[in-house]
Amino acid sequence: MLSRRFLALAAAPALMLAGCQTIESMGDHTAATLGLGDASPQSYTASEISQSQRGGLAVADEPLAARMGAGVLTSGGSAVDAVAAMFFTMSVTYPVAAGLGGGGICLVRDASGQVVEFDFLTKAPRAGGGYALPGAVKGFAEMHRLYGALPWQRVVAPAEAYASTGFPVSQALAVRLAAAQNILRLDATLAGEFLDQSGAPLAAGSEAKNVPLGVTLGAIRQGGADAFYKGDAAARIVAYSAAQGGGISAAELAGTSVLQGPARSRGLGSLVMYLPGARTGAGAFSASITDNLSRGLRGTRGAVGSAPLAASQSLAAFGVASLPPDLGSTGFAAVDINGGAASCAVTLNGPFGSAHTAAGTGVVLGMTPSSQAGLASAFLAPVIAISGGQVAMAGAGAGGPAGAAAAIGSVLSAAGGRPLVKRGDLRGTGTAPYDTVNMISCDDISCVALSDPGGHGTGAASEVVVQQ
Repeated sequence: MLSRRFLALAAAPALMLAGCQTIESMGDHTAATLGLGDASPQSYTASEISQSQRGGLAVADEPLAARMGAGVLTSGGSAVDAVAAMFFTMSVTYPVAAGLGGGGICLVRDASGQVVEFDFLTKAPRAGGGYALPGAVKGFAEMHRLYGALPWQRVVAPAEAYASTGFPVSQALAVRLAAAQNILRLDATLAGEFLDQSGAPLAAGSEAKNVPLGVTLGAIRQGGADAFYKGDAAARIVAYSAAQGGGISAAELAGTSVLQGPARSRGLGSLVMYLPGARTGAGAFSASITDNLSRGLRGTRGAVGSAPLAASQSLAAFGVASLPPDLGSTGFAAVDINGGAASCAVTLNGPFGSAHTAAGTGVVLGMTPSSQAGLASAFLAPVIAISGGQVAMAGAGAGGPAGAAAAIGSVLSAAGGRPLVKRGDLRGTGTAPYDTVNMISCDDISCVALSDPGGHGTGAASEVVVQQ
């Protein structure tokens, strides 16, 4: 049975956490189950790093998406254009963790210097069932309406092309396909897309495509979010849900909304760190992680060494003793040449969400947040840090408590005089590719993008450089 505090965390509490429990008192088995048994993060070699420059940068768990984000920045796009393009691209090239059927949280630093939070998490339908009400398409559409510099069609079209004509399976996706092959076999569409003729998961370099998803993305490109929530795709999703015992209704889909407001800020010496606010479970968990890491920073471990312990303490405070090994989440970020930044973390509430594709749409439906995997939303940790009026860091942890702790720990380390400036400075969570952290770190003259050193993502730079 799930504890009341577990359920409260998943339901987005606005409460202060009191009391902590150490990893030792949780027990070795529980710590190992959560991937937090080693107080010192493992050492990894970063898979790729972007060129240092004070220009546009993008970083993501999936390389095709990161490079698409950098391409959007090269075309004069904003950081919001870049993260929107990365999300839609990953809905095709990394559907294990990002998809039109999921939800998430983003932070945006606008031209005025304000940092705004957008919450578009999945919701459980009133009628219940195993499928989630998706918020992601509406979330990225609303951010683009407010902060996009390029036409909407420009940020959606690349994903549509990948889905319709095919794309090479990246090493990042191949690793996840191998781990989730039994899930793929549950759905004919997923099996047809990602299993070969012998029934084995596709290897890196193989070509995959999802033509129905290309059609859905084409409708979104032409008609915006309404084409997804009120058009043919919506009707197909509702019909499929009803046929499979789900509770998604046309009215609830059409009424999907995005919450927007100021992000939570915290002064850290010369830095101001922004995280999700207290209205979500992610905000409550991030606040707890930050408090626990701050105590570790005053000790001998430092913020990086304290990250696993801080995560375990926060989990214990909410009564979480175990988690699914893969929560189906990912984080990504972009910084543009005008000083804007956007950091996002999204989830399907499990690898490939519900493992069901709505017939005729190519859309993998997210799993209801009422399930145990629904706690994935609590571990979404987009973060932006500002120093001297400029973006100092932008990134996200996702996939589990270790990813959130690694992202926040990176900012606390920078505030303590240990910024991320080169390969190896970013420490992996030790549980990649499921708990990941992706960061962009900037000083007065240059920025560097670092993907999780335990994963297979990448940081990519735009070709536009600001002359100093």
